[in-house]
Amino acid sequence: MGSADDFAAIPLTTAMRHFDRDRPFMMFIEAVDSDRVTEAKKDTERILGRRLKEDEFTVLESTQLLETITQFLSVITAALGGIAAISLVVGGIGIMNIMLVSVTERTREIGLRKAVGARPKDIMMQFLIESTILSLIGGAIGISLGALGSSAMNVFITTSVTAWSVMLAFGFSAAIGIIFGVAPAIRASRLDPIEALRYE
Repeated sequence: MGSADDFAAIPLTTAMRHFDRDRPFMMFIEAVDSDRVTEAKKDTERILGRRLKEDEFTVLESTQLLETITQFLSVITAALGGIAAISLVVGGIGIMNIMLVSVTERTREIGLRKAVGARPKDIMMQFLIESTILSLIGGAIGISLGALGSSAMNVFITTSVTAWSVMLAFGFSAAIGIIFGVAPAIRASRLDPIEALRYE
């Protein structure tokens, strides 16, 4: 029924005359307790059925309305989840490309590190850490923008950014950085030090 601040009670006859109705168009019926909602619905249908045809009225339980809203929210959640998944993949591909370019630009540096004793595992770990940091920076920017958007939305609806959602976002960012940083890291670790030092 909405907020009590936006609610006004007027006589039924006044409402019917004001809204040009010859019969009530909506009624709210409250059951004596939650266990008797279905029984109240059947009683209501029986009483209305005496005066109206079956296709002239509909009786809905609050649980049915809740189920409808839940289904609608599930569709919205799935759609947003799909968009988020696509965004993560696109972001991951972007990180991988950046790291591949970094490997190419730093070929001589990689060769020098290997020449002075760096193991392939060390090179791989270096590039994985760099890709993870890069992804976490992007995640931090996204979280900041989300928090600002949430603050702006507070003007219209109540929103909040919870600690677990921030931790989840950072976790996904780190995972994306690691997953999409593996290929560039492997490529860097497999460079031949002699060929890398000759690279121009």
